[in-house]
Amino acid sequence: MEFIKLIDIAKSTLNPRELSRSTYAGSVAAVILTDKGNIYKGVCIDSPCSMGFCAEHAAIAAMITAGESRIDKLVAICETGEIVPPCGRCREFINQIHDENYKCQVQLKDKIVTIAELLPERWN
Repeated sequence: MEFIKLIDIAKSTLNPRELSRSTYAGSVAAVILTDKGNIYKGVCIDSPCSMGFCAEHAAIAAMITAGESRIDKLVAICETGEIVPPCGRCREFINQIHDENYKCQVQLKDKIVTIAELLPERWN
């Protein structure tokens, strides 16, 4: 599957909204394509005290729940429609979920890179 299709899915997954007076959700959406060709989606939850999580974590949780762990491609979109790279925590999380996920392709604004390229000095 091409990244353009994954980007469209991510854009349609965005759903920014206020959950409570201090917590927001859906301003970033992530889409994962697994090695088996399945798609998993997630949105971020932004809350005080660092209790929220990134859209990539939500998509990974859905993937793990379905019994998969190998990620082939990933893209994340913010509410402005821009492609955003995974944060450092997400990069490391992706890498640790499966031993081959360092090969995962990530769509950036102007190029496609691997998790290995985003984590050049991996600790494991």
